[in-house]
Amino acid sequence: MRFVSLGCGGAPHRCGEFLFRIPAKRRCPAVQVGDVACRWFRIRGASAISWQQHRSRNDRTITIKTFIHSARNGSLGLIELRRPAAINALTRGMLAQLTDLFTAWREDPTVSMVVLRGAGERGFCAGGDIKDFHAAVTDSEHARFLELLSLEFDLNEMISTYPKPVLTLVHGLCMGGGIGLSAHASIRITTPEARFAMPETRIGYSPDVGGTHLMGRAPGHLGEYLALTASTFSGADAVELGFADMMVESDRFEEVIDALADFEAMPAAEIAAGLEVLFGSFAASGLAAARPWIDAAFSAPDLAGILDRLDAMGHSDAVGAAAAIRANSPTSLHCALAAVRAARAEDHLRSALDRELRVAGYLMHRPDLAEGIRAQVIDKDKNPQWNPAGLDQVDTAEVAAVIAEVP
Repeated sequence: MRFVSLGCGGAPHRCGEFLFRIPAKRRCPAVQVGDVACRWFRIRGASAISWQQHRSRNDRTITIKTFIHSARNGSLGLIELRRPAAINALTRGMLAQLTDLFTAWREDPTVSMVVLRGAGERGFCAGGDIKDFHAAVTDSEHARFLELLSLEFDLNEMISTYPKPVLTLVHGLCMGGGIGLSAHASIRITTPEARFAMPETRIGYSPDVGGTHLMGRAPGHLGEYLALTASTFSGADAVELGFADMMVESDRFEEVIDALADFEAMPAAEIAAGLEVLFGSFAASGLAAARPWIDAAFSAPDLAGILDRLDAMGHSDAVGAAAAIRANSPTSLHCALAAVRAARAEDHLRSALDRELRVAGYLMHRPDLAEGIRAQVIDKDKNPQWNPAGLDQVDTAEVAAVIAEVP
């Protein structure tokens, strides 16, 4: 049973993943959506779109819309993120419903495979709702947001260990939490034109959702390059990095889904191999071609050494990488580099997620996170004032203690 509470007024009231249409003549106390009892309404069920008649002092009809659509197609469980206006950015309610779906289908013997995709032309998923993150930090609701991150990280781990094949179809933009949903699946399909990013150091944060684990596993030192520069990368790069398994043109996604019935009960690796033969596309990876100079620079033992090597190279790509690093939060840069290298040494997703949660808790109490979101997302002046402002001013011993979980 989920309990929800309603806002006031006649205009649609949007709160989280619910949209309420309330008659203007009937006002009600504005209380928060959540899992606690409201004295007026209770809504049963977890359907993606449900219409329900409720009775309180007067009868009224309320439209409730969530942003997760689920369906069955034979033995396939189909999930679609449906918040295209926000490029399917994830809310707490969406994460909770995804967790419920994956949990239910894990135990359902009639479901042999799960397919996850995103609605809309703009992309698969833009990650978490960054404005909600900013509100949590500025309103001192750190514990609430850490609970949301914990829920999200547990979902990422569930997908990575799922006993049935999970196939993800990524098109357009895939950032942050979208990578957490897609890149830990057992069959990961993207398009050549897709754009991936983990831009956390640009906003005073550090890669999470298992991103440090993925970056640690990437060839050479491409992981450090991505974490520190916050650069975007293509679908071809995603395959090179190990964030995806193959490329398929987006106009063939429906063909892929239709073909899955022929692979029922097969292991994920065999399904992936068959799909690549039938539908696979090719494009060259720019990051693969850049690996020699990236590895030469980003193999340095610390940030100062990385920047020294980039400065000494002098070519345009190295100059651009150095400029990108220097524009990002110094505290975040130290956290991200240490987290990626710790994840590489361990090669264990759960350990990486736990470390990322500790780093998140640390950075939420630092000034750079609120400032970075303000500069990049809220005011969009692109001029964050980092504190501390220099790499050499960061308390690296404090960062190392967070990474190593030293009390």
